[in-house]
Amino acid sequence: MTTTITTRSRKRSQEWFARAQRSLVEGVNSPSRGAAVYQSGPVVLERGAGSRVYDADGNEYIDFMMSFGALIHGHAHPRLVEVVSQAMAEGSHFAAATSAEAEAAEGFLQMVLSAEVVRFTNTGSEAAMLALRLARAHTARNKFLKFEGHYHGWYDPYLLNAHSHAPEQLGTPEAPARIPDSEGIPAATFDDVVLAPWNDISVLERVLKKHGHELAAVITEPIMANMGCIPPRDGYLQQLRELTEKYGVLLILDEVVTGFRYAPGGCQEYYGIRPDISIFGKALGAGFPVGAVAGPRMILDRIRWQEKMVLHYGTFNGHRLTMKVVAANLELLSQSDTYRKLHAIGDAAIAGLRDVFRRRKVNAIVQGFGPMFQIYFTERDAIHDYRDYCSYVDTQRYSRFVQLLLERGIYMTPSNGLHWIISTAHSEADVAELVEAADQACAELS
Repeated sequence: MTTTITTRSRKRSQEWFARAQRSLVEGVNSPSRGAAVYQSGPVVLERGAGSRVYDADGNEYIDFMMSFGALIHGHAHPRLVEVVSQAMAEGSHFAAATSAEAEAAEGFLQMVLSAEVVRFTNTGSEAAMLALRLARAHTARNKFLKFEGHYHGWYDPYLLNAHSHAPEQLGTPEAPARIPDSEGIPAATFDDVVLAPWNDISVLERVLKKHGHELAAVITEPIMANMGCIPPRDGYLQQLRELTEKYGVLLILDEVVTGFRYAPGGCQEYYGIRPDISIFGKALGAGFPVGAVAGPRMILDRIRWQEKMVLHYGTFNGHRLTMKVVAANLELLSQSDTYRKLHAIGDAAIAGLRDVFRRRKVNAIVQGFGPMFQIYFTERDAIHDYRDYCSYVDTQRYSRFVQLLLERGIYMTPSNGLHWIISTAHSEADVAELVEAADQACAELS
């Protein structure tokens, strides 16, 4: 039997969290890290190496959150540490043209075949902002379509129906209730947003027939990563691409979560679709903040300095240190067998967890494949969309399950809306420890 780690004492984490609350709102810099998710207070992490992280009390965990997917190579990969150390010694940032940004762009274009050019930003949210501005300028239309449950950063127009709500609040699939995710956004901001359910091609076709002539773009995640891990139905993305072309609407593919994870060219390569504009983040930076907007020159050249340009400034765009990391990261991902191993380790974890739930007679499913998946406590065979998630998933039971895993040395967020991440640092031994910890947690789960 695999020996699991015990991490029940978190006295120092509690002390640090109490201290942080005196100077930081909620004691953290994003609500996904604080008491809104970790009800007994967050685990305060101090260092990481490979697939492992260590908290303020010295407890060791196998990390399956990996900074919400940003750490594609795990913690402190030796090659990336070397690159960062050298770049810092030479000068981390100049806010000027550098060879580093050209090398990073060349590596990017070699992997993302739909891209003729790329513009780097600092975050995925920034990339989503620029993509929409480009689409509007290119089409001379203002409206765009977003799907229920998808998250494209915290830019005002995107903040509709990105959080779960009680089923009775959602309206009908044909006329979804419009639920803002934030205060402080003028209601008129959403006048140009068309909202639709995801993963239902018949509803989408009706929506595009009605609104297609006035839409600049449809923006979608290829896999819904904001409600855990919800893959597209067979053929859905391909039909979505066909419909956008039919109605002359640009397709923005949000690969901030999925990019460089499922295949060298992301989900667009995996599923065989060619978007008009793609956006990336997370795994692209291997732990450093970065975003990217990519596509054909005829669209992205609108940000070239000229009359009637699409404005995009940024002191930290193409940050030299980050660009060095991006180039090295893409070299590592280009090594042979990288994606086969990512998928193999992930599939082994999924199979092991499914076996635990079957043996323990727990009503839970593991959804996804390869390097990203999520567990849903539900009696359903599958969760297909936002409405399924809101109606049939027991998120409180999931949170309790993850708390039990944290006590057994498995680091994961208790938020059911996020996802389990496999990095190149994970091993078969890590999977074995996860499966054993899950088995013990199921035995204790009330």
